[in-house]
Amino acid sequence: MSAWRDGLTEDEVRQYWEDGFLVYDDALTAEEVELYRTICASDAVVSNRSQSMYKQETVHLLGLTTMHPALLDLARHPAIVSKIIPLLGPDIQIQHSKLATKPPAKGLGEFPWHQDFAFYPHTNTDLLSVMIMLDDATPENGCMQMVKGSHRLGLLDHSMDGYFVAGCQEPQYWEHASAEQTVQITPKAGGISIHHCLTLHGSPVNLSGKERRGIVISYRADDAYQLADNLFNDTGLMVCGERKELVRCEPATYRLPKRHQPLSKSGTYRPFGTAWNQVGSEVTDY
Repeated sequence: MSAWRDGLTEDEVRQYWEDGFLVYDDALTAEEVELYRTICASDAVVSNRSQSMYKQETVHLLGLTTMHPALLDLARHPAIVSKIIPLLGPDIQIQHSKLATKPPAKGLGEFPWHQDFAFYPHTNTDLLSVMIMLDDATPENGCMQMVKGSHRLGLLDHSMDGYFVAGCQEPQYWEHASAEQTVQITPKAGGISIHHCLTLHGSPVNLSGKERRGIVISYRADDAYQLADNLFNDTGLMVCGERKELVRCEPATYRLPKRHQPLSKSGTYRPFGTAWNQVGSEVTDY
């Protein structure tokens, strides 16, 4: 048994709360990485987006855990769950999952600096995201960058003219950060990164000429209740523990992400999304 199956040390927990992220190589075996590469290239997954999109655009294919049973197993993988229980507690749900790919075309694939929590605010901030790399993450292929300690800044401004935009509008927090504060996140294929929902992060363009693939699974504590944005079909799936049907509220004030475009399948304009229902279509354990 590898040491990572034992969860986190006290020093690692302390580092997470100080820096806002953790990085590990070799979370998955080479055989597991090849399995997930094959699944993510299969018709069950690729048919949800055209091949031309994967070649020319950054793709965030949501609801990934519902596209193949092995992908839901990945969300519950002991190499991941053992590391997030010390950070979120014993009762954990999926907030969303996605295949995240950068196209091989050079100069494409940039994603702006942002905090995940700005997209989907909850009643508390016990949420985090795990990125499982299917390719080595390098500065050349547009690896994530994170600002150490930025999760302690609270929720930053992601709005323009009163509407939500994907990028943070307070550039001083990364433009004026020291080289020591801004960290390149470079796990190898099979490695993972874990970051807090308020950690400021982004990624530059891909200059490698090769596709950069990863699976992102965002998790929330069972008592974190979503306040805005849409639900996906795997939102609310239990990963471990049990559903307590309790809501914990932190003393904080958040601006809800008000959108320009409709956020319902019917096309009805719902500026703050459909989060009131709290569970996606694949959740059946009620």
